Amino acid sequence: MKKLFLTFALGISAIMFAQHDHDHNSDEKSQHAPPSGNALVGDSYGAGVPANIEKKAITPVKLEKKLKKTKKLESVSVKGKVVDVCDEKGCWATIDTGNGETFLVRMKDYGFFVPTALKGKNVVLDGTAEIKTISVDEQKHYAEDAKKSEQEIAKITEPKDEIRFVATGIRVVE
Repeated sequence: MKKLFLTFALGISAIMFAQHDHDHNSDEKSQHAPPSGNALVGDSYGAGVPANIEKKAITPVKLEKKLKKTKKLESVSVKGKVVDVCDEKGCWATIDTGNGETFLVRMKDYGFFVPTALKGKNVVLDGTAEIKTISVDEQKHYAEDAKKSEQEIAKITEPKDEIRFVATGIRVVE
């Protein structure tokens, strides 16, 4: 009788454990998806970004010029157009620099994410910008995230200096 009870208890435990693991995995998948939303004018992500921030924001071209003089800018606001957003979580975005390039925006401390609907929208970023040397491996990682072709990824063969922005907040503007 004890063996029957023990077998029954182990069986129930295994079923509950398997169910818990299944539920955990499905929660994990929903946590990894970018947030939903249409990224409408006035929407903010991350720390509260004041509505009047657009007036003090600089362009990506001015940002690049300032970063040539000093390698890092704290508490800077930049207005630009979003080119791409991480499809996996919404954990990074790229901004058009106005000269055929883009720069990467990551969210401070991985503390917030943005919807993929942000693609093509004008935004004001608030945070820190700096020039960084990006390794070949990191460039390839982001290229894979952006679903670049194998040919494009294979062309990445040297480290590259580029602007990196760590956003504390992002606001959709016109």
